[in-house]
Amino acid sequence: MEQTKHLNPLKKTIVGVQFLFVAFGATVLVPLLVGLDPATALFTAGVGTLIFHLVTKGMVPIFLGSSFAFIAPIIKATELYGLPGTMSGIVAVGLVYGLMSLLIKIFGTGFIKRLFPPVVIGPVIILIGLSLAPTAVNMAKENWILAGISLITAIIVSLLGKGLIKLIPIFVAIIVGYAVGYFFYGVDLTTVYEAKWFAFPTFIKTAFSWEAIIFMIPVAIAPVIEHIGDIYTINTVTGKDFVQNPGLHRTMLGDGLACTVSGLLGGPPVTTYSEVTGAISLTKITDPAVIRIAAVTGIVFSVIGKVSALLKTIPQPVLGGIMLLLFGTIASVGINNLIHNKVNLSSTRNLIVASLILTIGIGGAVLQFGNFTMAGIGLAALTGVILNIILPKETEKLDSELEEPM
Repeated sequence: MEQTKHLNPLKKTIVGVQFLFVAFGATVLVPLLVGLDPATALFTAGVGTLIFHLVTKGMVPIFLGSSFAFIAPIIKATELYGLPGTMSGIVAVGLVYGLMSLLIKIFGTGFIKRLFPPVVIGPVIILIGLSLAPTAVNMAKENWILAGISLITAIIVSLLGKGLIKLIPIFVAIIVGYAVGYFFYGVDLTTVYEAKWFAFPTFIKTAFSWEAIIFMIPVAIAPVIEHIGDIYTINTVTGKDFVQNPGLHRTMLGDGLACTVSGLLGGPPVTTYSEVTGAISLTKITDPAVIRIAAVTGIVFSVIGKVSALLKTIPQPVLGGIMLLLFGTIASVGINNLIHNKVNLSSTRNLIVASLILTIGIGGAVLQFGNFTMAGIGLAALTGVILNIILPKETEKLDSELEEPM
């Protein structure tokens, strides 16, 4: 299966660059939506991936890119605590991964499944997608024609694309939407012409904020579970058991350290990218060295000033059109999580947990004590975890007995 044994350094480099483009669209989309420098996101994705590979002994072919789970929390936290304060929340997210790594090392993975069961994770993922829907619509309605072209492109590539093209619907949609915007609606490229060829990304100095930290930490629940799923997926793709060697605690720690470094540098939280895992499955190229080449390529792109300037000129409706599909897809993943795990929503207990997660999150509930504030996805996720712990599970048996025919 290790086809990279037959690749010379040049071919490995070409494949590595190709893998970066699989992750490129999603990685730069997140910072464009939350007001960060896309070049910084490329830089932190590359550095974060290298950190992950260092911690996991260079054994696991995983690429880390910008996490969509944190788009809404970053936007809200920035409004409440400012961008430097929000960065401290992102740093703390990495520390949550570190804590989970320690607990996995001590107790194994079972406790995570008990603490964060599908009845909590599914609704949280649904909430992440639905809470972003107004942002997508507001951006798309600036020019519905341009948004529609981008949306249709993403749909067509997702449904009819072949090979690696099928794995980069966001990237293709951005290119097509940008081209239409340039030729028919006038995209101003002045900033691109004026930008330097070589320029460092915009690094943001982190400002410590307890409020932002507490606001952001509960959001880490969904990505932690996603990380575990992605590691099991790469196990299947490669035919190896990375849960045992180098160990799930190491992969979790690598992801956490990458998140912390990203927050310290002013980038978005990073997470394992299933798109790149899909590319590995398709090409059968499983050598982690190729992923490290992709990471280095991302770092190189991040210091090309004109690339960053070009990304910032992407028309808002293009991004909005893509997000109409993307955020709906995130919500659908949450629904699929509930179905796949056969969560019994006829159970009163489960219905209460799922319902309160959704209503608290979508309704914009806020918990405030003095200067401390918790709201949105973080508050909803924490509510779900607490309810799952305190509500008696025996009621599920009672519900099933009441549903039986007399």
